[in-house]
Amino acid sequence: MTRPIWDKGGAAADEAMQRFCAADDVALDRELFAYDVRASMAHVGGLARIGVLTEGEAASLVEGLARIGEDFAAGRFVLDARFEDGHSAIEHLLAEQLGEVGRKVHTGRSRNDQVLVAARLWLKERLGALVTLCLSVAGACLTRARGTAGVPMPGYTHLQRAVPSSLGAFFAGHAEAFLDDAETARAAWSRVDQSPLGTAAGYGVNLPLDRSGVAAELGFGRVQISPIYAQNSRGKLELLGLGALHQASLDVRRMAWDLSLFATAEFGFVRLPDAYTTGSSIMPNKRNPDVVELLRTLPAVVEGAMAELSAILSLPSGYHRDLQATKGPVLRAFGRALDGLALVPALVAHVAFDEARMRGAIDPTMYATDRAVELAVGGTPFRDAYRQAAAEMTGTAGLAGRTPEQSLGARVSPGGMGALGLDQLAARLAALQVEAGGAPSG
Repeated sequence: MTRPIWDKGGAAADEAMQRFCAADDVALDRELFAYDVRASMAHVGGLARIGVLTEGEAASLVEGLARIGEDFAAGRFVLDARFEDGHSAIEHLLAEQLGEVGRKVHTGRSRNDQVLVAARLWLKERLGALVTLCLSVAGACLTRARGTAGVPMPGYTHLQRAVPSSLGAFFAGHAEAFLDDAETARAAWSRVDQSPLGTAAGYGVNLPLDRSGVAAELGFGRVQISPIYAQNSRGKLELLGLGALHQASLDVRRMAWDLSLFATAEFGFVRLPDAYTTGSSIMPNKRNPDVVELLRTLPAVVEGAMAELSAILSLPSGYHRDLQATKGPVLRAFGRALDGLALVPALVAHVAFDEARMRGAIDPTMYATDRAVELAVGGTPFRDAYRQAAAEMTGTAGLAGRTPEQSLGARVSPGGMGALGLDQLAARLAALQVEAGGAPSG
């Protein structure tokens, strides 16, 4: 390992201690490295604007940083165990390239705000991706809902057949869930959208840093004012982002549960795309719904990360080395959950439903609720109507001859099977797409 950037001379630090303290920081920083380079370039520009660096020095540093970023992206430079972390690697490489000028890059900042800003930029991008994916899933569900609004299927409560429903209602329900998830992720993004760079180790520095200019250059909406809070917010804002990710993963799990349940032979409502299933290693007759089953695990990964962060953040104010341990869980959770979420739009688009099988699962007793409401509209007190419908259900005399289409068409309460409100959901989707910076669809 190169000598740490905090080394002041004298005896070298114990190697076993350094390995323990560095842990997997170098491996994790590979994901944050490009953001660290980008933030360093903005910091250099800010130092030049207040006269700490000359224009020539700043230009050399920016050029050197750009070269480091390009070498890293192309694989010509590998962040490895030679370095304590990505921050020390950047400073070492600049000093190697530019000599004395390279060693000026760290003026006015600490590794504390350096890692904060890199992580904050990374988290903004991941939350932006979460918004986009949630909207993509919602859009795919709305497309299916429009095409299946009148396709009957049983509606379940307690996993028992309850009332006639429709495939369109099934997809509309999942669409609205992911619209909520997109809004939650967007709200988390807005909280994360504040620059901590220039807060140093949590108490500012004796320089008139151009924090606002640097924040704007990095695309932040505002500056995080208090240096103390900048340090105290490390892990807290990541936990907020994980909360938004968790909401989406819960809805992925519910949809995956629905599909895996409906794909069983006992239900027989769903055929999953072959591309989303695997085979058994011993049973030639098997196609296994591995993708939807593994999608059900996503909340566990995110909850694990949230538990780690919650435990680590039991700290007093100021920086503590414990905070280093917040990086791994966050990177792991977002990586796994976003990869899973990215599979969902195509799964929604291509999953096939057996309409005859679903229609056949609707028996006359499932019209009992419709019958009770009809009696109540005719003047019978609802509890009496409820009992009468139950009695008719026993012999099916008053319930036979009805069709699923009649039941669905009569369910005109807003959002009900006969009034799904798909145009309202589509309008909300379009508005959220515009807010997220994309072109509206559907």
